[in-house]
Amino acid sequence: MIEMTFFELRLDETGADQIIILKEKDGDRLMPILIGYYEAQSIHLAINDVQVQRPLTHDLIVNIIDALNARIIRILINQLLESTFYARIFFETPTGPVDVDSRPSDAIAIALRTNVPIFVAEEVLEQVAR
Repeated sequence: MIEMTFFELRLDETGADQIIILKEKDGDRLMPILIGYYEAQSIHLAINDVQVQRPLTHDLIVNIIDALNARIIRILINQLLESTFYARIFFETPTGPVDVDSRPSDAIAIALRTNVPIFVAEEVLEQVAR
């Protein structure tokens, strides 16, 4: 697993291509991921610390996790299959560790709200790094 940091969000106002770029924490490799418009907007709000009156979807998810006395410990982008990335969110819960399947864009939106580390499997990074 390679730890990554948020590097850049590229928004296209026409809704065509939204791209998030992760950067290797202790290196120079960059990893671009195409994401949906609404996920990009959610990430934009998180990185700019924009507060909204009512919780949006990713805020709601974080609130539910907190209400269940669970804690996110990391996210991992673990697979790339047929040009689609897959991710897992790892939790610490009162009953033990749990991990769930996630789209990388959702996992990143949640990670940015909770300040948890973002990891990428080495084999995934090797396939797409620039």
